[in-house]
Amino acid sequence: MNSLFAKILLWFWCSLAITLVGSALISALSMNPNDTDQSSPASRLVRFQLEEARTAWETGGRSELSAFLDTLSRIYDAKGILTDDAGRDLLSGQDCSALLRRARVGPPGAMLYRFFPMGDATLARAAADGRYWFFFIVPRTSLRPMFLTPEHLFFLVAAVLLCYWLTYHLTRPVADLQKAVERFGRGDLAARAGSLRRDELGQLARTFDRMADRIETLLAAEHRLLLDISHELRSPLARLGVAVELARSGDNLDSALNRIQRESDRLNALVSQLLQVTRAEGDPNSLRRDPLRLDLLLQQLVQESEIEAAARGCRLLCRASQPLTVQGDPELLRRAFENVLRNAIRYSPQGQDVEISVGRREFLAVVEIRDFGPGVPEEALPRLFDAFYRVETDRDRSSGGIGLGLSIARRAIELHHGSIRARNPHPGLQVEIQLPLQAQADLSS
Repeated sequence: MNSLFAKILLWFWCSLAITLVGSALISALSMNPNDTDQSSPASRLVRFQLEEARTAWETGGRSELSAFLDTLSRIYDAKGILTDDAGRDLLSGQDCSALLRRARVGPPGAMLYRFFPMGDATLARAAADGRYWFFFIVPRTSLRPMFLTPEHLFFLVAAVLLCYWLTYHLTRPVADLQKAVERFGRGDLAARAGSLRRDELGQLARTFDRMADRIETLLAAEHRLLLDISHELRSPLARLGVAVELARSGDNLDSALNRIQRESDRLNALVSQLLQVTRAEGDPNSLRRDPLRLDLLLQQLVQESEIEAAARGCRLLCRASQPLTVQGDPELLRRAFENVLRNAIRYSPQGQDVEISVGRREFLAVVEIRDFGPGVPEEALPRLFDAFYRVETDRDRSSGGIGLGLSIARRAIELHHGSIRARNPHPGLQVEIQLPLQAQADLSS
């Protein structure tokens, strides 16, 4: 028997049966074996039978005594014996001294009750003058209703049902957890126990759910990292191959080496971003939580990007209304804002401005970065921050980008409990980033 449900249920039922039978036996055996209360119902019953049997014997002899005992047997389904003081049966003449000896073990004048598990129950009473003894013998078969009455059976069934419910209540969470573990082991990473219990079994199920969440997050982050790297490295590696071939041909060696250096730097920066975001997603506890002046960070990024903007013939306009402090990983947030800003510069038309504004909205710091380029179709806005999603317009075809920068930015912002979304202000594209201010970030973390 390897089922926990069957073991617990059988244990409960055996305990219940032993308790019920034991209580019935104790009740039967405790019928006042040494009761000297002459007014008790059992004592008066046996005394009445003794007086009737004595009267029948003394007035009518054997025939009257036999008729009385037959009536007694028919009514009570029991046997009556009237003996003299020596223990001789007055009706049959048999020696009943053994019954008499057992009867005399108790206190004088007391009612005797003896029950033998494989025998009969015997009640005895001596006459007041000591001349007669009357024994009332109830067969074992007649005692069964006394042990298992309909009331006993009702409570027995109720207890059995209660034991079944309790066993089911104890083992059902274990069965659910086993199914969830089996599904998880077969590769269904979304399998969860989902227990709402507050006892130890519920705590065990929630511990498994937390472990499954952690494993799913780690595996998803690893899969995303491999997917990101495999896709994003194709184009720069291809360009590196072309540059290497140009360098080998000897034509314009300096230009080829400069191109190799640029592509190498781009690969290094990309891999660094991917690793940093993936590490933070896999282990949120490793994410730094440092105070960061958001307005100063944007101003610094604008200064660093001015050369790139000037090369495209556009200007960067930064407006910061007040000092704003957020809490998070400075390098991760820097890369997120830098990706959005460089994306805006890349699609800004010649001679147009890129506007950057930093403000506050209740408990949030709000950063808006807008270019005046072609924008994107409205149906493409919800997927703009998905990895490798490219809008099939001149905006993407002219840039040649793969579409990973905005995805990295979204993942970094969401790790800091923020949000990022885009809209078409006509003309151009405006990206809005919201981050909790420092006091609110402390509460959310």
